[in-house]
Amino acid sequence: MKLDLEDKPKRSLSFHGGSFGALLPFVVFVGGVITIALSGAPDEKGFWPVLVIALAVGLFLSKDKTAFSETVIDGMSNRIVMIMITAWILASTVGILMSITGLVDALIWISVQLNLRSVGFIIASFLICSLVSLSTGSSFATILICGPILYPAGGLLEAHLPTLAGVILGGATFGDFTAPISDTTIASALSQRADIGATVKSRIKYIIPAAALALIAYSTFGFLAEPTRLSAGQLPEGSPKGLPMLLIPVVIIYMFLKKKHLLHGLLTGLIFGIVLGLILGLLSVDQLISLDLENFTAKSFIVDGISRAVGISFFTILLMGLVGTLRASGLIDKVIVFASNRIKNQRQGETWIASVVGAALLLTTHSIVAILMISDFSNQTGEKNGISGVRRANLLSLMACVLPFLLPYFIPTILMANMTSSGADFGIPTVSPLEVGMHNFLSWALLLLAIIVVIFGFGRQADSSKPDDHG
Repeated sequence: MKLDLEDKPKRSLSFHGGSFGALLPFVVFVGGVITIALSGAPDEKGFWPVLVIALAVGLFLSKDKTAFSETVIDGMSNRIVMIMITAWILASTVGILMSITGLVDALIWISVQLNLRSVGFIIASFLICSLVSLSTGSSFATILICGPILYPAGGLLEAHLPTLAGVILGGATFGDFTAPISDTTIASALSQRADIGATVKSRIKYIIPAAALALIAYSTFGFLAEPTRLSAGQLPEGSPKGLPMLLIPVVIIYMFLKKKHLLHGLLTGLIFGIVLGLILGLLSVDQLISLDLENFTAKSFIVDGISRAVGISFFTILLMGLVGTLRASGLIDKVIVFASNRIKNQRQGETWIASVVGAALLLTTHSIVAILMISDFSNQTGEKNGISGVRRANLLSLMACVLPFLLPYFIPTILMANMTSSGADFGIPTVSPLEVGMHNFLSWALLLLAIIVVIFGFGRQADSSKPDDHG
């Protein structure tokens, strides 16, 4: 897939206080995000005011207000940001389509037929969420779809609640790392000029051992932990009717493996799913489009999908504007020069790439923004030291699927913790973001794997044999 990653003409910004002045807006942002997150932010919209304040601090500290303003706009209008927003909108819409046509109900039906309880339901939930995240390519969609269904059901089936919440988040992480329509996959591959299909294929050797370790941990912890015992309630029985909707992700994956454009593949999968749902009677015309003439509005699952993507989209746009000012300050260029003088081989290069994206994740609290923020550094470091685009993309995704899914002030852990309130009607207690992250054993397994990858070079030769996409 050919992609023009060139930014607008680069500007140079100077700040009162030098490097500290350039970093201070991020200090304000991270401090505000952590405070709001630990206080129970409902979603990424709660971070919008903090970003606006951080931008105001940057404007105040900048020596050239006009140049600062133009740099923010340039950062917001980065081409790949628009690609990611397109991916979020379409993937979110596909996720809602699969939900309303009964795919998750079908997967739950299978679990009920197998009479899975406690540990058995925990394992089944991991498999269900992994399938859904592979299907939708969205960790957020997986949490929003599966959380309100699986968490109450698992609580009534005596599953250990923190482990159950961690399982749902772990399944969401699975697709975020592996799915070809995942925003993390797309951003890491395209920013490193790597072919998406080749990148996805290369990740099998990473995700299988990580998932195996996670399953062992989930099973062991779910077995040893004291089960949740609640009064009996009505369990969702599910229905097998939605199983044919699994063909939607098959179509989308096929399109990507054929190296079709992102928009081409997602739209094809969406239209295929709509037609299939209508033919099978799983989707009604009213769900596709209906008019509320009294209130002058239109209703559609497509509208719902776009609305669901609004929060993360504007969060990303504002944050990319802030990141643009840091890049214009020259600090990232200084990091590139500093690292270049110290990197002597591939292992050191990979260590620097993993470390810098980890720092960017902590600084931005956003996987995609962090990947885009250090893309130039990763490209230059990789090309200078013979690290292939696929290898670089895998290093970026490994780190992006660890910290945001473990730490309690990142959106995935906050969102999953909020989804545990869905058990309130059944008397099922909630789980905190910290507990959710600590029980996401897939991300812990990916962290262990990342260390092995960097230190011992696991997968380096195989990744280097995959074709990069230079257009």
